[in-house]
Amino acid sequence: MTPKRRETGHGTLRGVFKWSSLCGARPAVMGVVNVTPDSFSDGGEFLDPDRAVAHGLALVAEGADVLDVGGESTRPGAQAVSEDEERARVLDVVRALAASAAVPISVDTTKASVAADALDAGASVVNDVSAGRGDPAMLATVADAGAGFVVMHMHGEPRTMQRDPRYDDVVNDVADFLVSRLDAARVAGIHHESLCADPGIGFGKTVHHNLELVARLRELADRVDVPVLVGTSRKTFIGWVTDVSQPSARDDGTLATTVWAIEHGASVVRVHAVRQAVEAVRLLTTMQQLDVKAVA
Repeated sequence: MTPKRRETGHGTLRGVFKWSSLCGARPAVMGVVNVTPDSFSDGGEFLDPDRAVAHGLALVAEGADVLDVGGESTRPGAQAVSEDEERARVLDVVRALAASAAVPISVDTTKASVAADALDAGASVVNDVSAGRGDPAMLATVADAGAGFVVMHMHGEPRTMQRDPRYDDVVNDVADFLVSRLDAARVAGIHHESLCADPGIGFGKTVHHNLELVARLRELADRVDVPVLVGTSRKTFIGWVTDVSQPSARDDGTLATTVWAIEHGASVVRVHAVRQAVEAVRLLTTMQQLDVKAVA
């Protein structure tokens, strides 16, 4: 099924989603809504659709600019789920949040049919960890809908991505991949302003790879020429540096990487703990504006 172009009221002009509507004046905060039993941080906590919707609305109340709804875990070693199962998990949640959340809804999927149904249900963005490689119909589906698209780098697939990942230069290699996939998305008809790039922190990278990607984020942002989304939230490399084993206890470390990412080129930050990120964005933006006035 191919969704029709439509006005969603969320960053669209003649049916085309534009990231500038979210992160033009300041970085945007994307809140995570995992409708899964096995996500690494909160698996099972919001598997019930009513709880997932309530959680999404709570994140919006905390200041989330966009919600990312996912029905298939992409943690290392995660097993794939069927299209029918993923669709059953996310569609009612997407539909309810699109109707009541007053922010754009993103669907986190690699399957074109799930993306198409979610877009019909009111989603405005497709967040694809396979960058359109997992399903040959994905790019055309997004283009036909005029939806936003997040192109992410992943080494391998979730089941295998942490098996000895190697790079010549992780920043250059990831940037080369993202540039190539962004070009493929534009060739498929996805509007340039609808595109966003994600270096895929934690997706087929060692701790050192992740730290280097965050440390050299400005280089990558300069290469891709679209807004950059960074998702470090509660990930293993933060636990390794801070010696915190429980993912849900890594929000302080996450906040440090969030602030760094924003100051080094990130336009969107994807987080579980929304309130802290929103406050950080507000404070950083205020200080940057005062700094600009002082220089002027």
